[in-house]
Amino acid sequence: MNQSQDETQGDKRVLPIVVRIERATPPGRTDALEAAARAVLTLLDDLRSAEQGEWSAAVREWERLGIRKVVRRARGAEWRRVLDLPGITVTHGTAEVRVHPPVPLDDWPKDLSRLQVRGTELEDTAPPPVPPAEGVVLWINPGLTMSAGKAMAQAGHAAQLAWWGSEEAARKAWREAGLALAVRAAAPGQWERLAGSGLPVVRDAGFTEIEPGSCTVVAEAPWLEAPGYRPPGEGPLRDAG
Repeated sequence: MNQSQDETQGDKRVLPIVVRIERATPPGRTDALEAAARAVLTLLDDLRSAEQGEWSAAVREWERLGIRKVVRRARGAEWRRVLDLPGITVTHGTAEVRVHPPVPLDDWPKDLSRLQVRGTELEDTAPPPVPPAEGVVLWINPGLTMSAGKAMAQAGHAAQLAWWGSEEAARKAWREAGLALAVRAAAPGQWERLAGSGLPVVRDAGFTEIEPGSCTVVAEAPWLEAPGYRPPGEGPLRDAG
């Protein structure tokens, strides 16, 4: 299944994701990517995003017009102000990430709009372990160079495509497993197989860092490989980087 993603301007909404990056204790890159992906899933599965929930209208409009995500960084007092805004905080390993309900592209809350997009150059202090064989893995294109912030947004896209493509039984099992997932860079030969496998693949709109149409992440899970699997909804999803 190939989910094509692009974006047209207009009455757009964007999902704000904030990663905590303190000068003395920055998070590891992989932890930050996995926290961002899990934060997106947590928001999608939250009762406030469901029908009649307080975030429902914003989430539905965001999904209808595109699922763009923008990652910004915060530290110190900035982070404390972010915690006062509606949202969900996910802590994973060394990373703390907060996701907020979608906001208009040109009308962010002040305490979010003043945060910086740049400065998300994170590194791992050790190679990440081999992911579980039966789990959800978001495989990153090894041929692309992306900042951690860009890669966090792309991992969030892939997690969302996997969620949309999961039947309720699979969602229930994933939920009971704590929405566990791994984010890893694919090996070159492995990436070629994954990108042509029919699994959910993110194609970036090319607004930042990489060329339009670039395949950035493939979501792999056993139930997404089941015979007869088809993407949910009608027509391609619209999205951007």
